[in-house]
Amino acid sequence: MTVAAQTPQADRAALSDGGPAQPLLTVRGLVKHFSVRGRSGSVVRAVDGVDFDVLKGETLGVVGESGCGKSTTARLLMSLIEPGAGEVLFDGRTVGSRELPLRDYRRQVQMVFQDSYSSLNPRLPIEASVAFGPRVHGLGAAAANARARELLARVGLEPGRFAARYPHELSGGQRQRVNIARALALEPRLVILDEAVSALDKSVEAQVLNLLLDLKQEFGLTYLFISHDLHVVRYLCDRVMVMYLGQVAEIGEAARLYEAPAHPYSRALLSSMPSMDPDRRTEQAPLAGDPPNPIDPPPGCRFHTRCPDVQPVCAQRVPALCQPGAGHRVACLKYEPGSGHSAALPAAVQPA
Repeated sequence: MTVAAQTPQADRAALSDGGPAQPLLTVRGLVKHFSVRGRSGSVVRAVDGVDFDVLKGETLGVVGESGCGKSTTARLLMSLIEPGAGEVLFDGRTVGSRELPLRDYRRQVQMVFQDSYSSLNPRLPIEASVAFGPRVHGLGAAAANARARELLARVGLEPGRFAARYPHELSGGQRQRVNIARALALEPRLVILDEAVSALDKSVEAQVLNLLLDLKQEFGLTYLFISHDLHVVRYLCDRVMVMYLGQVAEIGEAARLYEAPAHPYSRALLSSMPSMDPDRRTEQAPLAGDPPNPIDPPPGCRFHTRCPDVQPVCAQRVPALCQPGAGHRVACLKYEPGSGHSAALPAAVQPA
């Protein structure tokens, strides 16, 4: 199996020599609103104008409170649900267009879901589950089964013992390894991991995380990693995107964002990480109140109702994704020149 060969030579060279990585996935203006049953004209703004890039060879982490739109964004990227607006480009080609039909796109982009059991067909042995995708895409039965057995062995499941078993005969960690093998069966370039380790106990979680790192290196993969666990995101991810109420609050390199978050919500989110150091324990809640109703979000900046740096202009003006530093973007009026916030630079002055 030559999965690494599916990655262009130029991409691998750029990653190995430290050159600038190019976007593999480009998302612009992505929107998804869900109608509210029994309330005519009301919608839940699950994803409301999301812009970001996933660079070739990186792991982009996506974090935020429950209900912020992380999983909906993942399903939109997989075309499991139809967007209300927006554009998704994969390696420069528009997804769903004549130049990149959905069938070809889905072969290159695969997803691992949170619930390892419901993701598998309970009537199929795991070898058949892993081989199913390649067979649908035209690979013969013998070759598909051989690929499935090779991948099962690669994720730590001996084919002689596990190939004929059914999902209910496996532990949660073993089932998630099957799902990872199934995701790799079509030799994808991008794998979306939606809370893929959150249901596992910590010892198994560590094993699966190390497996993901090994597979990424071996097969030249790119990951979009969605998680509530900020420690795991810091360990695994190269860049991090913070979402709040269906929008991007901040995106940048993981080390920089964790050490010096720019957005007030990012600071509050990271301060919630538990610490073993008694001198760094959180004694005061970083935020007060619940997130606003996504059916009727507040005007202006959606975080202004809970923000410690709020000023009157925050309720009147929607912040743009500004760039306070190279490779770092934040949606906060404090960093938008000429926004009217007292901490913002004048309109004629741009940050270095």
